[in-house]
Amino acid sequence: MGKSTSGLEETTQRIRAEFAAKDAAREKALRQCREAIRYSSNAIRAVHRGEFDRASSALDSARDQLREAGQELSQHNEMNHPGFLHDSQKEYAEGCITLALVLNDLLPTPESLGVSYAAYLHGMGEAVGEMRRHLLDTIRRGDLSSCEELLSNMDDIYGVLVTMDFPDALTYGLRRATDVVRSILEKTRGDLTMAMMQRDLERKLEHFK
Repeated sequence: MGKSTSGLEETTQRIRAEFAAKDAAREKALRQCREAIRYSSNAIRAVHRGEFDRASSALDSARDQLREAGQELSQHNEMNHPGFLHDSQKEYAEGCITLALVLNDLLPTPESLGVSYAAYLHGMGEAVGEMRRHLLDTIRRGDLSSCEELLSNMDDIYGVLVTMDFPDALTYGLRRATDVVRSILEKTRGDLTMAMMQRDLERKLEHFK
């Protein structure tokens, strides 16, 4: 080996070892994030079934998986915020926010959930879609008394999202998500208006019987 390449093998081994460690951490964190998404999805389904204890338990499991994934990635600074971690945090935030909205509890903060601000905002947006499903189920049960408050909460979330006018590099494309929320809100407001008009008409018809 010439003078210029002396020590190259040692350097190569250090680089290879570092890449191997990063790859192992990434793969482990990726599995944990997938598990977090699975638990969060199960929690949302449980919320819609009214199984709130099961939803809370699933969200606790999701939080544990995210915490472990964060610990794995924290050992490699440049891997602290990969896309798959954002996605899993978003799903977890969505589950927690949906549960709070359905139970009419105070919304958790991003700090209390241990998620990034961008993931939290996207989770809020996704929760609006889940609230539309919940509101439509409530309409089908004939219980319109709580629907206006549900719609108001959805509107409040949109009011927050629409003010987050920052570059996509910071917000992970929040503008597009906000546009979807606006569309969902408009459809839901129309559905609730029609349901209330139908209820009023039925009451008037009952009066003439």
